[in-house]
Amino acid sequence: MTRSFHGRYSADRLSAAPALHIRMADTRITCPPLLVPRALASKLLHLYDYPDPRRPGRLIKGYDCPHALRTARMCAAVAQRMGHRPARVRLYQIACILHDLGRAGLDRRLFGKIWSWARAQGIPTRPREWRAIHPETRYGRETEAFVSRYRKPMAAAGIPLDLWACEQVEMRLGYARRLAARLRIVKPALRELGVVWSPWMGRIMLYYYYPEKLDGAPPWVRQLAEILVACEQFEAYSNQRRGRDYYVRRREDLSEAFGYLDTLQREGIISRPVVRALRGLAAEGAFDTLLEQAKGRSLSRRERTFLRRAG
Repeated sequence: MTRSFHGRYSADRLSAAPALHIRMADTRITCPPLLVPRALASKLLHLYDYPDPRRPGRLIKGYDCPHALRTARMCAAVAQRMGHRPARVRLYQIACILHDLGRAGLDRRLFGKIWSWARAQGIPTRPREWRAIHPETRYGRETEAFVSRYRKPMAAAGIPLDLWACEQVEMRLGYARRLAARLRIVKPALRELGVVWSPWMGRIMLYYYYPEKLDGAPPWVRQLAEILVACEQFEAYSNQRRGRDYYVRRREDLSEAFGYLDTLQREGIISRPVVRALRGLAAEGAFDTLLEQAKGRSLSRRERTFLRRAG
């Protein structure tokens, strides 16, 4: 961050801190905080803009950047509730703002067609799910395996897998590779903004698709990764735009959002303390405003009652 933002923070120095003792902070949050200056947050969101390979000189604006910002605010609230120190949470919020950077250039229409087709065929859409069904696939080559296996049936369905379509496949099945490529490109801009990047920040961004990449990580790193997964999914299940564009969803249901968090807990992706902290904040009303923004409407009385009982 810049000197005007409470001095320059070193992520490596902070990551050397003792592991987190999991204990809820006795702090009631009434509004999820934006801990970085708004000007910095805006510049970070502009890093999602992507040169359009089909129209030289034009940019593809970052898709649903408000989702990234809402997720980052929720994550900071949960991390604070769980006792992470302020300087670490500020760096964490930067990583959360950029958590979808590997999807810069997302073609809403084409991405939706590809993954709606895949879901309809029962095809796995996450790397770990793909490898569970196709263990012969070389690690990190899930995109190539998908394209080789489904090029012909997708073409028959009217979705030719040209280079641009393959990029949309990479945004899910090859997310680690694409995120790494985007981070290499934007790191000079991050340095100009005063952001000192550290490997742990990138690793938490990959956790949902690649939980194995955190094997052996310090407990506090894994916990921050779990918080990001929980908050990102909670927001996405309430996000009317995403539901319309590529989840083929007619409505957003809070019970389904909490149900999915429970599923992730059973799978060992997120832990009980993280779910408890998120539920507690939701019950206090900390997320009401952000959920209304995601839904594009006011919460109904029924939804508010449901949230008040979430804890």
